[in-house]
Amino acid sequence: MLYDNDGIYTVGLTGMSGAGKTTACEIFAAKGFRIIDCDIIAREVVEPGKPALRDIAAYFGSDILNPDGSLNRKKLGGIVFGSKEKLGMLNSLIYPYITFDIIKKIRAFSESGDRTFLLDAPTLFESGADIFCDSVISVVSDKKSCIERIMKRDGITAAQAENRLSSQHDASFYRERSRFCADNSGTREEFELALGEIAVKLKGTSKNPI
Repeated sequence: MLYDNDGIYTVGLTGMSGAGKTTACEIFAAKGFRIIDCDIIAREVVEPGKPALRDIAAYFGSDILNPDGSLNRKKLGGIVFGSKEKLGMLNSLIYPYITFDIIKKIRAFSESGDRTFLLDAPTLFESGADIFCDSVISVVSDKKSCIERIMKRDGITAAQAENRLSSQHDASFYRERSRFCADNSGTREEFELALGEIAVKLKGTSKNPI
């Protein structure tokens, strides 16, 4: 929970790649939640001139920068992916800036009257952002469906999609850490119905805590 007795209710949305988080965001937006895309924030905090990028360059070297001073994501990815130690260091450098900007956006939006927020955050638990969420909902699905969706979404092969999925947490990880869990292994209609029911519960909880 971000604040005490301020009427603000924050929900963290995370889950497996290819499980249907985009659809979930659409459902919650239609129910009146202000969506905050944490992937966008993650890109914003490493823009040229930003402190996070300076910290990253100081640790990993200026070679991870393009000639114009922007982040060379491919080069940095080649350094950190495959090394848990280096990836962990990158995360420790960037996550505090992401968290700060999330809170700053919630404060700004709340001043405009928004009171219910949904953080679209694939790395919600890894970043520690779940600690200031009033509730967490995870979206999961069976492995086969996730692979098919990732292939269609990103235009990659089944082997590439499976490799990407295998490097991430499985459904049980999310189920154990979330108050609500929406399974997208069935039809789209079933998934949307489940999300709608969860959204209604969350909206009710935000006004009348249970």
